[in-house]
Amino acid sequence: MSNILIIDDDVSISEMLSEALMNEGYTVSKAYSGTEAIMILSQSKPDLVLLDLMLPGLSGEELLSRIKDIPVIVVSAKADISDKVGLLLGGAADYITKPFNIQELLARVTVQLRKKANAPAQEMKYHEMMLDTATHTIRAGSEEIRLTRTEYAILKLLMQKPEQVVAKLTILENISSDTPDCTEDSLKIHIHNLRRKLKSATGKDYISAVWGIGFMLMAKS
Repeated sequence: MSNILIIDDDVSISEMLSEALMNEGYTVSKAYSGTEAIMILSQSKPDLVLLDLMLPGLSGEELLSRIKDIPVIVVSAKADISDKVGLLLGGAADYITKPFNIQELLARVTVQLRKKANAPAQEMKYHEMMLDTATHTIRAGSEEIRLTRTEYAILKLLMQKPEQVVAKLTILENISSDTPDCTEDSLKIHIHNLRRKLKSATGKDYISAVWGIGFMLMAKS
């Protein structure tokens, strides 16, 4: 049974949403401010969040950036296209404008929960390293390794093809959507910095250069 967190300071809207969702078989938790939502999210992880933007304490926009690995449907009276586009690019899974049709909102909830259920595995593992593709974090044991956006994209690609040589051109092509400014010359610098960070955290040199071809992920002491 999916749990949905409603974050809205309007009590009447919150109660209406809560009743409609529970009638569909969902369990519901509610927060009436951004700060209350942060407290709830620190103690539990809902399957989906319905987020209003005009909140006391902490705005919906600020809250959105702090919600990780949970689909968020923004439910707001703001109807400007630029607001919608900005929030969708900022991490929202969907956006519905108040006033809304409750059946449409329930359908959107169903779609997002279905996407989450059908999503591929979000963790990749190689020896003691664990990469979470949902939160874009990498850990070695309990230690989080802080990577730049480019370093993360490179490591993700290498972890998809462990102990296989990945050509430099293949790396550049595959990470171009995430890091369009990376060039063949700067790739060497990013690889050097990534190798250094991994070795500092694990004590192992995980990335090997294959002269004239590319790089490969392989554990070496």
